[in-house]
Amino acid sequence: MTAVVVSTPIAGVVQVTMNRPDALNTLTSDSVAEFRSVLADIAADRSCRVVVLTGDGRAFSAGLDLHGYGDEDRIAAEGTVGRMLSRQRDIAGLAQQLHELPQPVIAAVNGPAAGGGLALVCASDIRLAATSAVFAVSFIRAGFSACDIGVSWLLPRIVGAGPAHELMLTGRRFDASEAHRIGLVTAVFDPEELLDSALAKAQQIMLNPPLSVELTKQGMWIALETPSFDSSVEFENRQQVFTALTEDRGEATAAFLERRPPSYRRR
Repeated sequence: MTAVVVSTPIAGVVQVTMNRPDALNTLTSDSVAEFRSVLADIAADRSCRVVVLTGDGRAFSAGLDLHGYGDEDRIAAEGTVGRMLSRQRDIAGLAQQLHELPQPVIAAVNGPAAGGGLALVCASDIRLAATSAVFAVSFIRAGFSACDIGVSWLLPRIVGAGPAHELMLTGRRFDASEAHRIGLVTAVFDPEELLDSALAKAQQIMLNPPLSVELTKQGMWIALETPSFDSSVEFENRQQVFTALTEDRGEATAAFLERRPPSYRRR
């Protein structure tokens, strides 16, 4: 059984479903490799405008499989320190790859998202949750540092340093209501409404030109690292010039004025 299922629920939207429901969609060496291959294909797919990420069954993802990640033979062959560093880079690279996709990623958090699962939520661009969703940093409860898979960088930027530090130092569980209150997710839905709501959000994004969306995703995350207001404005000035000169910019204006759906060519 494939660990990651890829589907196209509507034109332009690729749904990526973590598919180890009996194991709460925990991550193993094989599933991470499969996941990373899927993301590489999506990054090169110009027909994909938006990605929706979710989990099968009752969980989004409970993080790493504590029953065994599945690369013990490689640790024996390569040595503990070197292989563990390679393992760590493989897992963290999954969050980096998701974060760096040119397409916006909507996390549809259908259930528990803990440890590495929370990292995938944070690495997404828009986060929606079902009322059944539960979150936890978790790494620290398993005896590791809470700074893992990009969470120490992403979570404070999403919810603010104060809430992030408290959640990271305690490792406590928190529900969808609290996640909404602190800004980790932008909306909470009944479980049966979650995916339809995520697809509706994807359709809203696709009303905008593809290149404009890609540059906006890139720019909004870069702005979090830009050292000054003036630097950000200069970066934005160039984005405006690039998008103003595309064919799709004219189509966006015409579609708006004529009150019709746009037809973009990414040109």
